[in-house]
Amino acid sequence: MAFDTIIDNLPLYLSGAWATLQLLLISLGLGLLLAVPLAVLRSLQGSWISRLIWVYTYVFRGTPMLVQLFLIYYGLAQFEAVRESVFWPYLSSAWFCACLSFVLNTAAYTTEIIAGSIRALPAGEIEAAKSIGMSRWVMFRRIVLPSALRRALPAYSNEAIFMLHGTALASIVTILDLTGAARRVNATHYIPFEAFITAACFYFLLTLVLVALFHKAEAKWLKPLMPR
Repeated sequence: MAFDTIIDNLPLYLSGAWATLQLLLISLGLGLLLAVPLAVLRSLQGSWISRLIWVYTYVFRGTPMLVQLFLIYYGLAQFEAVRESVFWPYLSSAWFCACLSFVLNTAAYTTEIIAGSIRALPAGEIEAAKSIGMSRWVMFRRIVLPSALRRALPAYSNEAIFMLHGTALASIVTILDLTGAARRVNATHYIPFEAFITAACFYFLLTLVLVALFHKAEAKWLKPLMPR
């Protein structure tokens, strides 16, 4: 076991962990911002825009995130119109393409999670809001959306952990995240077990932190809604 080499490369792993955290926070933050309005529109049963959003979520949930990343990073560069567009400085960046594919992927899953929570709201909450004369917008802003977001926490915590693990794909497009750091250590010193078990320990610790944070959030915001 060459753990002395791992200790010497700890700064590289810490830098990779920071890159992984950045990818995760950007993906979850922007993905949630995109998913909330999409989920509201998705919950409008029978409308054409709901069906359009369903197509988007179905495509991104039905294809591997690695394929989506390859299509955005390598596939778009094939087209001359893309290379000559104002977006090319962004689309030629591995970091931007990784964030874009992660945001679109997690937004698709989160949209369905929140839309499902909206549809599953107890009818009594809606009827109580209507009985005191709330307008549709006020009812949605004060009752429906806050309650749906709280009830979506358990499912969303799984999505956040999935995204944490999914960020490992970023190393394939040259980003030096945690997995990228492990790959570099292995390529330099030929110690695959020590290199990747160290990365696995970092991912495990980050997962524990996420689980603890979501447990606290559920205790604060979801538990009061549960029947006693």
